[in-house]
Amino acid sequence: MKAIGFKTSLPVGEQHSFIEFETEKPVATGRNILVKIEAVSVNPVDYKIRQGSLKDKVEETPKVIGWDAAGTVEEVGENTSLFKKGDKVFYAGDITKTGSNQEYQLVDERIVGFAPKSIDATAAAAMPLTSLTAYELFFDRMRLSADRDKGKSILIIGGAGGVGSVAIQIAKNILGLSVIATASRENSVSWCKKQGADFVINHKNLVEEMKAIGFDQVDFIADFVDVNQYWDAFVQLIKPQGQIGSISDPTQPVNLRQLKGKSVSFHWELMFTRSMLQTEDMESQHHILNTVARWLDEGKISSTQNSILTGLTAKNLKEAHRLLESGTTIGKLVIKY
Repeated sequence: MKAIGFKTSLPVGEQHSFIEFETEKPVATGRNILVKIEAVSVNPVDYKIRQGSLKDKVEETPKVIGWDAAGTVEEVGENTSLFKKGDKVFYAGDITKTGSNQEYQLVDERIVGFAPKSIDATAAAAMPLTSLTAYELFFDRMRLSADRDKGKSILIIGGAGGVGSVAIQIAKNILGLSVIATASRENSVSWCKKQGADFVINHKNLVEEMKAIGFDQVDFIADFVDVNQYWDAFVQLIKPQGQIGSISDPTQPVNLRQLKGKSVSFHWELMFTRSMLQTEDMESQHHILNTVARWLDEGKISSTQNSILTGLTAKNLKEAHRLLESGTTIGKLVIKY
């Protein structure tokens, strides 16, 4: 089968930053299923791992990355129970395993969901990693509830990004929150409004921008960009007994002591925790993805796919990574195989 990977970490503009090669098609065993991939999407984690995982070393066999895919089950392992050959599926995979930038991929069935029926594989491939991240942050970490929290306010940092785009929809359409999202360019502002944000403000002066729309404080804050950059503003803007959640990678310590006076809780979210550490509730990602598929089919949320490249090629992966590294992408970029 065809696969695309890299033997060493190189800038995306370098000739061998991605290499096309042939490798043996895997065989499904145990709880793994073999998926014939029809489309993938790219996420910041992709280029971060390309940039850093093979620094100062050269592998003999190219490393294949990619964490978002939609396709059809080709084969199931002997211990599987959730899927059969021919099922349409979507998933984000496991960061410790070979990724989706190839024609076929082995993936543990416990982190795979049935693909939504109302959209094609391209639109479905845009959703797994980001919707798992937003869902886990809101429901598993912060334990938000439509019954208890409807009408409360949430500030979403990075509203036009992949996670921010689906987080806006879940916060608005599923939880019934009043959503304030950050964006700074005209097209990203309009994108956030299209996702359902009630207000869109510039991230550069959060406290002043919030006051300008009538909010001195909010019940919840979800950071999808940089917790260090906005920390002082978060401390000021969060309500007493509020909650802050983040997926970012801080370069400096986060001073949680500043939250003590308000009894504010802070939550980390990493979508790969369950698969990476083989947690007892790993199969919950199967159920989350099925829920997301149902929301998509019922029209409660929509795919955040915003641009498409066609073909499993090194050229397309280089272009996808280049665009993501620019920090200007809106929604999700999908590669259709």
